[in-house]
Amino acid sequence: MALEMATGWDPNTADVVIGTSGGAFVSAMIRADAVHPDTFVGTGETEEEIHDWLTGYLYRRGAPRGGIRWLKKGLLPALRRPSLYVALGSPGIYRTDGIAAWVTDTAGAMAESWPERPTAIVAYDLEARTRTPFGTQAAPEVPLAEAVAASSAVPFVYEPVKINDRWYADGGLASGTSADLVLALPEPLDLVLIVAPLAANSPRTSGHFYEDVFDKVGRTALATEIAKIRAAWPETEILVLRPDEHVLDLARPNPMSVTAAIPTFLTTLRSMKYELAHSSVWRILEQHLVVAARR
Repeated sequence: MALEMATGWDPNTADVVIGTSGGAFVSAMIRADAVHPDTFVGTGETEEEIHDWLTGYLYRRGAPRGGIRWLKKGLLPALRRPSLYVALGSPGIYRTDGIAAWVTDTAGAMAESWPERPTAIVAYDLEARTRTPFGTQAAPEVPLAEAVAASSAVPFVYEPVKINDRWYADGGLASGTSADLVLALPEPLDLVLIVAPLAANSPRTSGHFYEDVFDKVGRTALATEIAKIRAAWPETEILVLRPDEHVLDLARPNPMSVTAAIPTFLTTLRSMKYELAHSSVWRILEQHLVVAARR
């Protein structure tokens, strides 16, 4: 939204859109031409109305289950080789069908099919222990709403999503960006724009230890992906946008907090305004996006 306001460029014209976790929902909204405030915070006039509206989609309670699945997919492998993958297959107290309904209510008929323009929604296959980019030949065909729900299934929060007898969870378990998937395109891109909320460079004030761990893992995965892109497409410019310390402070310790949604949303727009105006960033945007918007 900030990019479109600053440059006039329509993100739905992007050659490819890749989304993971919360970015999966945003990617779906880009392809549905629904990137506007009402999509993300509803039309309520009071804080209570907005809170209830978001909660209705994000936090539909279910009965925690899947203890045996967690034991096999996460706990036992982690005992043999400790890692963050201990969360694989963990039970969740909420269901993702509310997220799927959010996509359906906003995107309409597209939610039950797939965007015409190249779009990848990345989830994590618990059995194969690898990412699954829905919308590509490497993944089964599923409706857009179901793919977004699977990609958004944060361990311990949401129940994993079962698709064709396989369980899927948040694509962020592999990478919060999966930017290297652009290399599946037949021709190099002029610009790769990466929004990386889980690869922050700024420290989190009084943050919990696991928040810095997640940021470090995210930065490492992103650095690997960028290196692959630069090796394959040396002429392509890469621009990474990350949250600053103000956004991080508002989003912690729970980035999915409904109460923090509006302050975080507004602070992110303000933060992006200053980041996009930086001379090194604006040079790239003006060359690739502003010019494209004027055509």
